Formats: sequence, structure tokens, C-alpha cells
Amino acid sequence: MKEIFNKFVSVMICFTLLLGSFSIAAHAEEFDVDARAAILMDASTGTILYEKNIHDKLPPASVTKIMTMLLAMEALEQKKISLDDKVLISDRASKMGGSQLYLEPGEEKTVEQLLKGVAVASANDACVALAEHISGTEEMFVKRMNERAKELGMHDTQFMNTNGLPQEGHYTSAYDIAIMSKELLKYPKVHEWLTIWMSTMKVGLPNKKITTLELTNTNKLIRIYPGANGIKTGFTADAKYCLSASATRNGLTLIAVILGSPTSQIRFEEAKKLLNYGFASYSSVPIVKKNQIVDEITVEKGKQEKIKVIAKEDLSALVKKGEENKVQKEIILPQNIKAPLAAGQKIGEILLTVDGKEINRVDLIAEKAVETASAIDIFGKMIRRTLKSSQ
Repeated sequence: MKEIFNKFVSVMICFTLLLGSFSIAAHAEEFDVDARAAILMDASTGTILYEKNIHDKLPPASVTKIMTMLLAMEALEQKKISLDDKVLISDRASKMGGSQLYLEPGEEKTVEQLLKGVAVASANDACVALAEHISGTEEMFVKRMNERAKELGMHDTQFMNTNGLPQEGHYTSAYDIAIMSKELLKYPKVHEWLTIWMSTMKVGLPNKKITTLELTNTNKLIRIYPGANGIKTGFTADAKYCLSASATRNGLTLIAVILGSPTSQIRFEEAKKLLNYGFASYSSVPIVKKNQIVDEITVEKGKQEKIKVIAKEDLSALVKKGEENKVQKEIILPQNIKAPLAAGQKIGEILLTVDGKEINRVDLIAEKAVETASAIDIFGKMIRRTLKSSQ
């Protein structure tokens, strides 16, 4: 009898799990997107709000350039290059074809001009010029693109070039595009270029003809969708019409990726559909900003007696609308910590929960380094304390 009961319980558990999986699938299928693959992701937490074939390996066309821009922004952050660097345009870069700035071999452009050309005009020649400036050769830059993809957990990706021009073995997925888009959006400066609708740029050699090139953003959502702030379009005959679109409203930033849509207009309409769904259904509750001071704790045997504790990254909670008050915050910190401490060393965490379930967390780190106190330092502290207590 006991054995029969156990089998019955097992069957009921399996049945319940099966119903649950159907329930999730039904929710995901409440609306469809006219594309080979699509995803909607919260840019802060990486939470997936909608998915369709998100791990299918597909050609991304010029959406590839998100990784090119990301590596350029990281090189700027690491001070390997600067926005004012003069980049000499090579013969190879000038011959890229497709969307371009029509750069001449021997022409000079700044890193900032090239990044603007990539972000606004999807310039293939600017991509190669940037790659050569950062890594020496396009091949070495592409190698770094693939290394960075692995570091970010982009397991469906293999880059063969910097700009997405058709090449065998060049592919990625909707999920991976959302991941690299999320990373790129962390750089405030890049938003200045991504949100330009129309601009101009002078191109050409002084001893030939200087031309004023009209630049119009290939991402139409920048002009027509409230809150749109990026990111990149793409098209080839094989890839069809692709897009990684981002928008921000009321502190919530969403990323909608469309791959393999049949027409340009459809990709924009489908991205708008995803973004509208996200903004109608979810809210972002801000908790703490990157480098914000959260607390101060005592340092044992340190040259400093106390150290400020700061947030390593921005922290927010993504919740369904109407559940904003359910977010609970827990600060996990020791009462004291022993020296030495390195700047940026993890000391604790902030943990966010809703109904007892963890939804997000961020590391709390030391604002500055603290060296171990010497015998003279400790003696000095004792004298100061004695004098203070006697007053």
C-alpha cells in the first residue's frame, strides 16, 4: 500500500511540474514576433521577459558592431586609447564597402569621429580603422572580440570580422546580442552617439576633395519611439533585417533584439511591440547607485580606524507593476574587518528579495585601500585616545 501511495505521489509531482511548464510556455506564447529569433531583456538585471529561439545561431549583420563599440569603450576606460587619438586610415579599411564613411587611405580621423560613424551610420570602414588602431590588425581585434564574448557568457557566438559583412562561420544569437548590448549600455558616453538622429562629417584628403557627408541614424526608433536610446540595426540578404533596440522609461531600461525579420518596417514594429509589453508590465525599483556609500565599518589593526563601504555596481529590483512595495533589502556586512584591505575588496553584499525569493544582489566593496598599522601607528592611536578621554 505504501509503495502504491509513493508511486501516486511521484506521478502527481510530475504532473504538477508538467502543468507548470505548460503554464510558462503559454505565457511566453501569448504573442508572437515576426522574426527568426527575438528576446526582451531588462538591461539592469539581465532578466528575460520574452524569448523566441534565443539561442539559435544566426548571422547578425551589422548588429556585430555592438561588440566592436564595446571593445572600443573598454579600451577608452582602460586608457589604452583616447577619443582624441588620430587614426590613420589604411588601404584595407577604406575598401570595406557597404555602409561607410567613404574614408580615403592616408586620411586621419579621431577615435571619437570613427565611433560616431559606427554608431550613427553603421560605417564598415570605421570599424576596421578602430580595430587596427586598438589591436594593430583586424585579425587580432576579432580574436579579442571572441575572447570577450566568452568572458560575457556568449556561448552561441563566433565572430569572423568587425562589422558583420557576410562571411562563413560568422554567427551569434538573440540572447548573446542582448548580453553584449547590456554591457555596452553601461557606458554613458556611448549614448551621446547612439541617440544622434542626423549629423554631418567632413571626409576626404586635403589635397583632394573634402566632402561633407550627411549622417542619418539607421535606427529609426531613435526618432519615433519615446525613450529610445540605442542601439544597432543590421541587414544582409542572409541575415534579413536585424535590430538591437534599447529604451528607458521611469528608470527601467529594456533591450529588444530582433533577428531575421522579413522587412525593415516589421523589425521596428516588432521591437516596439516587445518594448511596449515590457514597459506596460514591469517596473524598476532603484536601490543603490554604483560607488554610492552604503555604510562605514571599523578596521582592526589598520592605519585608518574606519573604511567607507560602497556599492560595486548599480542595483535595482525588477518587479511586476503593483509589486514595488514587496521588495525587501538586506545589507550583509561584518561589524569590523582586519587590515590590510585592498581598494575594491569585497566586504559584504546587498540582497534583494520579493516574497522571500532572491531577485538581485550587489557586492559591497572597500572605497580605499587600508594598510596594516605599524607599532608606531598603534602607539599614536593610544595616545590620541588617552588625550581625548581626559578632556
